Amino acid sequence: QVQLVESGGGLVQPGGSLKLSCVGSGFNFRNYFMKWYRQAPGKEREFVAVISDFGIRTDYGDSVKGRVTISRDNTKNTLFLQMNNLKPEDTAVYYCQTTVFGTAYWGQGTQVTVSS
Repeated sequence: QVQLVESGGGLVQPGGSLKLSCVGSGFNFRNYFMKWYRQAPGKEREFVAVISDFGIRTDYGDSVKGRVTISRDNTKNTLFLQMNNLKPEDTAVYYCQTTVFGTAYWGQGTQVTVSS
C-alpha cells in the first residue's frame, strides 16, 4: 500500500533552517507529483509546495515563497523541503502528499517549531 513517511522536523530558532524529508513506498514514486502541506494549531491545512514528477516544475504557497525549496530524488523515492529564514508563523505539522489513481495519500506529519 502507499506509504509516506516524513522526518526532519524539530525545534529551531527564528532565522534558522531545516530540511524535511518524505520517503514514499508502495507506488511508482517517480511518476507522481508530490506536495508539501502544513497545519498550524487551530488553522486549516495550508499548501506549501508542489513538484512535478521529474522535478522540472515547482510552485510554492505565497506565505513561504522565496524561503523554501522543494526537491526530490527519484532514485531514493524521497521528497525534500529545504526551509530557510524560518519564522514563528512557520510553526506547524508538515505533511507530504500525493494522489495515486485518484486517491489522496498523506504522511503522518513532522512537527516544526520555530521559537527562541
